[in-house]
Amino acid sequence: MLQLYNTLSRKKEAFEPLHKGKALMYSCGPTVYWYQHIGNLRAYLVWDLLKRVLRYNGFKVKHVINVTDVGHLTSDEDEGEDKVEIAAKKEGKKASEITRYYFNCLIKDFKKLNIEEPNKWAWATKHIKEQIHLIKILEKKGFTYKTSDGIYFNTSKVKDYGRLAKLNIKKLKAGKRISLKEKKNITDFALWKFSKGKKRQQEWNSPWGLGFPGWHLECSAMSSKYLGKQFDIHTGGEEHVPVHHTNEIAQSESAFGKKPWVRYWLHNAWLIFKGEKMAKSKGNLYTIEALEKKGFKPLVYRYFNLTAHYKTQLNFTFKNLESAQNSYERLKNIISGIQKDDKLNKKYMKEFEDAINNDLDMPHALQTLWKLVRDTKAEGKLNTIQKMDEVFGLDLLKKEKIKIPKEISELLKKRKDARKSKNWKLADEFREKIKKKGFAIDDGPNGPQLRKIN
Repeated sequence: MLQLYNTLSRKKEAFEPLHKGKALMYSCGPTVYWYQHIGNLRAYLVWDLLKRVLRYNGFKVKHVINVTDVGHLTSDEDEGEDKVEIAAKKEGKKASEITRYYFNCLIKDFKKLNIEEPNKWAWATKHIKEQIHLIKILEKKGFTYKTSDGIYFNTSKVKDYGRLAKLNIKKLKAGKRISLKEKKNITDFALWKFSKGKKRQQEWNSPWGLGFPGWHLECSAMSSKYLGKQFDIHTGGEEHVPVHHTNEIAQSESAFGKKPWVRYWLHNAWLIFKGEKMAKSKGNLYTIEALEKKGFKPLVYRYFNLTAHYKTQLNFTFKNLESAQNSYERLKNIISGIQKDDKLNKKYMKEFEDAINNDLDMPHALQTLWKLVRDTKAEGKLNTIQKMDEVFGLDLLKKEKIKIPKEISELLKKRKDARKSKNWKLADEFREKIKKKGFAIDDGPNGPQLRKIN
C-alpha cells in the first residue's frame, strides 16, 4: 500500500482517498512574473512523480495547479508591491502579456522535462468572483475585519491556527519582518487589498472597495471549485508550511466547516546551490534553457532529481549534474543493447514497487533499476524497464541516433582489433583518443556502446 509522509501528522500514513479509486490533488503553482528556475521545477518534478505513482497504483488522478497572476506581493506579510505589476512596469508591457509569456515558457519546460500538465490550470485573475464569494462567507461567519488597506482574516478566531507548522503563536513578536500596524494579531493576513489610489493594471470592484485578492485566498477558492470542499492531497514547497499553507487551512476550514480540509499535506525540500536555497532574490539560479546551453539535456536534470528523496535538500553543482548526465547516458546506452523477451521480472518489480510506495523513495527505485540492467541472468529486462519508466519518465527506451564521424568509426575499429588481440594498453589509448573527440565508450555484456559527451 502507498505510504505518504503527511506534514500535518509528521508521519507516514497509508493513502486512503475520500473516494475509492480516485485521488484529488492540488499543487501550489507558479507566480508568472519571470522564468521558473530549476529550483522551482524541482517541485513540479516531484509532484509529477507522485501523480505517476498514484496512477501506477490504480488511482484515477484529478490534478489542479494554480497560476498566480495577481496578488503575490514582495513580502509574505501583505506588504510591498505586486510581483506581476513590478514586472509589467519594468518591461513596459501589459500584466496579461507578462503572465501569458512566462506561463508559456513554463509549459515548454514541462514538455522538455516530461512533466504532465494538470487536468486544470487555475488562473487567479479568472476566479475573482469565487474569491469574493469566499470572503463573503468568512465575513458572514465573523472571521474578517477591515483596516485602511484591506479586509483581513482574524486568526485568533481559529483555536488551532498554525497546527500544520506547529507555530507557537505566543512567542511570535512584531518586529522587522512582521509589522502589526492595524492588524489585530501578528498572524492575521489579507483577504482583499485596497488599491488606495495606486496605479494598478489589475484591480476589481468588490463589496469592500476597489482592489485585488490576497495571495492565500486564490488557492482555497479555486481548489474548492474544482476538487470540492474537502480533498485528498495538497502539495508545495517546504517554504509554504509556516505562512501560505497555514493560512489556506485557516480560511478554508473556517469557511467550509470541513476538518481536515485536506487529508494529506506533502512538501518538497529545496534545491540548494552554494549552501543557499536557489531563489531569484539570491541571484543564484539557472533555468532549463541555461542548462541546455551548457550542454545538458533536460531529462538529465530529471534524472538528477531522482538521486535524492523529495524531502531531502538536493545540492546542485555542475559536477553533480555531470555525474547525473554520465549515469543517465550510460543507462540508456546499456538499455539500447538489451534484447526483448515477453517476460516481466517479478523480483525487481516487487523491489521497485516497494520503493516508490515507501513515500516516493526514488533513490532506492533508481538503484533497483541499475541492479536490474547489470544483472546478466535477469529475464524480462526490457518489459520491466518499460514498466518502471512509466514512473521515472526518463524515455529510457526511446532511441536516439548518434551521428558517428568517420574518424571515430575508424578509432572504434582499431580499438576493437586491439581488444581482440588482448592489447589492453593500446585499447585504452584508443579509448582516450575517442574521449578527447567528444565520445565515451561503455563496455557492457552486449558489447561496447558509444555515447556523446560534452
